[in-house]
Amino acid sequence: MIMRRALAPILIALVLIAAACSGPSPTASSLPEFNTVPGSSSAPTAPSTTTTRATASSTTGAGAGTTTTATTTTTAPLPLDDLDLALAEVASGFAHPVFATAPPGDDRLFVVEQDGHVQLLRDGERLGTFLDLSGLVSFGGEQGLLGLAFHPRYPTDSRLYVDYTDLQGDTVVAEYRVSADPDRADPASGRVLLTVAQPYRNHNGGMIAFGPDGYLYVGLGDGGGSGDPQGAGQDPGSLLGSILRLDLEGDPYAVPASNPYAEGGGAPEVWAKGLRNPWRFSFDGDLVYIGDVGQDAWEEIDIAHIDSRGINFGWSVMEGTHCFGNPACDRSGLELPVFEYGHEYDNCSVTGGYVYRGQALPELDGTYFYGDYCSGMIASFRLDLEGIYDLRTWNDTLGAVPGLTSFGVDGAGELYLVAAEGSVYRLERG
Repeated sequence: MIMRRALAPILIALVLIAAACSGPSPTASSLPEFNTVPGSSSAPTAPSTTTTRATASSTTGAGAGTTTTATTTTTAPLPLDDLDLALAEVASGFAHPVFATAPPGDDRLFVVEQDGHVQLLRDGERLGTFLDLSGLVSFGGEQGLLGLAFHPRYPTDSRLYVDYTDLQGDTVVAEYRVSADPDRADPASGRVLLTVAQPYRNHNGGMIAFGPDGYLYVGLGDGGGSGDPQGAGQDPGSLLGSILRLDLEGDPYAVPASNPYAEGGGAPEVWAKGLRNPWRFSFDGDLVYIGDVGQDAWEEIDIAHIDSRGINFGWSVMEGTHCFGNPACDRSGLELPVFEYGHEYDNCSVTGGYVYRGQALPELDGTYFYGDYCSGMIASFRLDLEGIYDLRTWNDTLGAVPGLTSFGVDGAGELYLVAAEGSVYRLERG
């Protein structure tokens, strides 16, 4: 089943100038209620391996007055209808793993355990503990070691970065360096770059990743509680409810001049506002895909260009495309998600993923995978200038993965899934 709607008139201008669940029968006919949403002012477009470049000046919404570069698709993607996929268990027995990653070109896989350890694998064999932060980390519920990112020039530049909740429950972003042994980080090299007070024990965010601009992006939830009691989502002066953007060539960091509040009006580190709990985001070219966890009814995927300025994804005025707490809310200036899904079939908490750009499964090129923590749903869609299409679930062939804490990408660009019960899986041809 193909479902496609136009994203916005600005996408037409760009052309001119250049999920489901573990319920019964998880096929296209049993998709949960969803919306593909028109009106994306940041003009997301879908990269492809064969592309042309086009520039346009955005004149509406959060991107008003900025010039952005968008990537437009020039080749048709391969069909998914006859593709058979499987999940191969790479390793098991981890202590509540929440992430897996690797620097580009590295043949190892780094598995983040929520209790404060980073375990190292090669070809499915354990190489030992790469980094042990268990003595610094508060572990339990949504707290723990939550994120890991390597410097874009790693290993030439030996720096790596972690995001964790400390023993007081506050978010810490810290820098470490690899030791003389490439399979071990140096715990004595730790340097705290940023600490953010957390008023509650949940909605900590925790994802960190380097964008194509070389800056570190840091996801922070609204601080927890129900309904954003601190009002952080819409407070430009709060680091909570945001994605931050940091230049790590500063000491301990600098604020990029392109950040919307770099010269005042809000917290200078903030790049985007209006997020409840961004549980995993990723980059594909100049686009960032964000899985933002909803509260009562709707899970959402947001997509934006990294050149967007002052973008506001709507929480807690909106939950997805729906007014939250007030049936008549003011949507002006808010960036609605490009996709949302409801809580049918035991869905309850989106796990954001990645656009597949590996080599083993060329049919999947340009396909964004995401899932749901509670139902274990695995789903995907593609995005082009006309909007969302090829929306489908994979539970009929892959099965559900309850406790789906994260997706990950290895050094070759292949896609992994991480389950809270302790296993890491690789997506393969069936």
